[in-house]
Amino acid sequence: MKAEPAVQRQLLELAKVDAELSRTAHRRRTLPELAEIDAGEKTVRERRDALVSVETAASDLDREIARQEKEIESVRAREDRDRKLLASGSVSSKQMTDIEHELQSLERRQSALEDDLLELMEQREALGLDAQRTGAEVDKAEAEVAAAIARRDEAFKDLDTTRARRAEDREKLVPRFPEPLLKLYERVREHKGIGAALLRARRCGACQLELDRNTVNEIKAAPEDDVIQCENCGAILVRTLESGL
Repeated sequence: MKAEPAVQRQLLELAKVDAELSRTAHRRRTLPELAEIDAGEKTVRERRDALVSVETAASDLDREIARQEKEIESVRAREDRDRKLLASGSVSSKQMTDIEHELQSLERRQSALEDDLLELMEQREALGLDAQRTGAEVDKAEAEVAAAIARRDEAFKDLDTTRARRAEDREKLVPRFPEPLLKLYERVREHKGIGAALLRARRCGACQLELDRNTVNEIKAAPEDDVIQCENCGAILVRTLESGL
């Protein structure tokens, strides 16, 4: 393939633009904030699940406390009724003895219920503190994710600006190249990542491998408008004064 030396040299500008476009795309895919957001969102889900678990346990305890308090009220009401019967003097001695025994049982029952209620209330207080702590952890995790998203969006904005500028530069460069040369460049770039590179002091600027002496001699002997490709990576080798040929 043939192409004017000046046109071949402009491939270096295109390659530079494409390299920056590739770096920009890679940077956009691998921003540390992306991994931070993924990890942060997982943490938020875990903290929210933990909070739901604590709140569910607290709700269950609230129902149990309410049931316990209702039962204590029932025992107290029964105790009040029995004491009123005793005070009325309208019961027989046998009934009085039975009521006194029942009052003793009710007192023991009430004491046991109140002990259980105290334990439940202590558990509820501990769960309340746990819910506050877990809620604060949720808020902190959500704030960290929000901050990471803001940083990501700002980085995306800068990268998108760079990409748009380089894409505009590329649009201006592409029409300068004959179609066969451009197709070769694009084909090599698609498969190897770099379509063209400077040949400098016997070294390919794409794969950085040094060419053997015979290959260098063949390149020296080739006409300036010959399109030369690296035998190692296939990149178009652009010859300039820096090539030392």
